[in-house]
Amino acid sequence: MAFEKTQKEIDIMTECGKRLRASYEQLVASIQPGQTTLEIDTIADQLLAKNNLEASFKTVEGYRWATCLAVNHQAVHTPPSLYVLKSGDVLTIDFGGLYHGYHTDWATTIIVGNEVNYRKDRFLTTGKIALKKTIESLKVGEYLGIVGKIMQSEIEGAGYKVLRELTGHGIGVELHEDPYIPNVVLKPIHKTYKIKPNFVAAIEVIYAESTERIVQTSPEGWSLDTSDSSLAACFEHTVAIQQDGVHILT
Repeated sequence: MAFEKTQKEIDIMTECGKRLRASYEQLVASIQPGQTTLEIDTIADQLLAKNNLEASFKTVEGYRWATCLAVNHQAVHTPPSLYVLKSGDVLTIDFGGLYHGYHTDWATTIIVGNEVNYRKDRFLTTGKIALKKTIESLKVGEYLGIVGKIMQSEIEGAGYKVLRELTGHGIGVELHEDPYIPNVVLKPIHKTYKIKPNFVAAIEVIYAESTERIVQTSPEGWSLDTSDSSLAACFEHTVAIQQDGVHILT
């Protein structure tokens, strides 16, 4: 199976990523204590429409929201709710945009409000650095298993845990495409996909303070929490790896 895109497809996804980035910047600037996560989802939906994007997540069967909004110990996939955000909450914002038939996907984790907290800051900075170093390592001819090697090294080296059941993924006409990209080393790197020009993927680091395990916590099957209720976070970019280097689309 070919995982690569045509240049025309990448051009569309590049424009999609620019529009998603604009939506993200406006959304994050609007978040403050006292809002419900459902209110944030409504704003996100409006911003996507304003930037001429459809909400990617609404294309997932059974999911009706524009975003996943996980708070504190919630890992990913959490639907918006009537939960009222407090200053100091750790909030993961995950959403995607669909433009002319192609998706891009993006996520970040922030501390709500103006609370200064060294523990939380260090935790989130570790994820940002892990994602940055991983993306910088990607190039044509490299093995995709480098993602797991760097993510695992950075996260575990800082004393945290990778949530092993959750991965990055290919992206394009579908929001989630092959290959799925583990954030840990599961097999020899030289036995993973060797990156070819025009490979596009959503690279994401999903990790927790003190556990590798997740548990399902809602009857609808979406919400995932850390098994020990420790903090979780996610950082994600959609990237295109081309002959001249790696391009961040979101």
